[in-house]
Amino acid sequence: METDSTTRERLLRVPTQRATAGGHVVGAAPGTAARSTDRGEFTVVLLGAELASAVFVLVLSPGSRGSVAMFALTSAALLGAAGLHRARIRLSVLDDLPVLLRTLVASFGAATAMELLLGGTVTATQLPALGLLAVLLVLARTAVYALVRRARRTGHDVHRTLLVGGGALGAQLARSLEDHAFGLHAVGFVDDAPRPASEDRPLPGLGVVAELPALLARHRADTVVVGFSDVPEDVLVDVVRACHGLPVEIYVVPRMWQVATHHRLVADVRGVPLVRLRRPTYRTPSWRLKRGVDAALAALALVVLGPVMLACAVAVRREGGPGVLFRQRRVGLGGRPFTLLKLRSLRPVDESESATHWNIAQDDRLGPVGRFLRRTSLDELPQLWNVLRGDMSLVGPRPERPHFVTRFGAEHEEYVWRHRVPPGLTGWAQVNGLRGDTSIAERARFDNHYIENWSLWLDLKILARTLRCVIGASGG
Repeated sequence: METDSTTRERLLRVPTQRATAGGHVVGAAPGTAARSTDRGEFTVVLLGAELASAVFVLVLSPGSRGSVAMFALTSAALLGAAGLHRARIRLSVLDDLPVLLRTLVASFGAATAMELLLGGTVTATQLPALGLLAVLLVLARTAVYALVRRARRTGHDVHRTLLVGGGALGAQLARSLEDHAFGLHAVGFVDDAPRPASEDRPLPGLGVVAELPALLARHRADTVVVGFSDVPEDVLVDVVRACHGLPVEIYVVPRMWQVATHHRLVADVRGVPLVRLRRPTYRTPSWRLKRGVDAALAALALVVLGPVMLACAVAVRREGGPGVLFRQRRVGLGGRPFTLLKLRSLRPVDESESATHWNIAQDDRLGPVGRFLRRTSLDELPQLWNVLRGDMSLVGPRPERPHFVTRFGAEHEEYVWRHRVPPGLTGWAQVNGLRGDTSIAERARFDNHYIENWSLWLDLKILARTLRCVIGASGG
């Protein structure tokens, strides 16, 4: 089975909202709700229990309000950063205890430090209050975990799950999930080598791996467990990336799982480790913040750099005549085209040359002004308007022309996945020297690495390195 560029483009456009399947849900267990409980409810309940604990201690010790509030806020932030406010397959306070203890000690230090910095003192009444809050936080988590485990056993907090790979490992996982202790209800197998249902393999085969996004919608599943199948790994990676556009959780059985070391961040399903894939960056709250930061910084930059752009425009006009702005079709988010703006560094012969000529860095028609603008990347300043409009982001994969997107997509299997996020004015590949006549395969690898490991800090780092390149006039 092979996945060509057309198939990848189709997978890239998988809708982000699941279709609602009408009628009977295939594979539903008796008493299982058609729609699984939202995992976000676990976070709300757990945070509510922690807040109730803090309020109780505040009422009991009104003289310790400042230190108790700081203790509660610090512990909530640290536990959230450690992933202990997310629903997990295995919920055990004993497993979490080492992290809980470190968090409580750090929170105690933060609370006492704040009290001393504000000119106060740590009194004998504050220490018992903080100790009581620490105990209540552990007890609250214990109670919430117990309630969730009970809800799972009774089928009220169970997530419909598709198992990729119908071999021996898949059958073992299906049997392990039968009692719903892990909060997962296995609906059926997804594999290109279907195997008949039997006593050892009681679940039906639902379809082939390439159909996984559609099967998730059809069977109203919100969890995928990827085991082992005969499907080539590059095909499986493409399909998993397509599922990232859907509101699903994906767990993967690591290679050589029999000798893999288990730890707190790896779920253990009766001896089989499951690694939860990181939630795609474009499905996180911080990604929504990215758009706000883009718009604010682009608007500010347009005002501050307005005189610079005006001076560049005047220089372009004097060197090459009227028409200082250059408009070109580029491919953006989801493969959709948009019009990109640049300062003209030379005048193309016609539209065809503009659309299909790869690099003009060594073009004899490039004058001193055009060469300077390209070397300093000042020709790209008008793209701040594209950022403000929402066509682009400040940081992301560089957008390419449709002609080259078609060509590179056919030649490099990773290329089309660059379009999962909006294109950027600068990017991870560019600040690592991949611009101009450099490897397209390497660019795609860097761009996909950026998408799958994005953070606001990574964006800031890329912007800082871009600024250094512009100041050093090292563009190409």
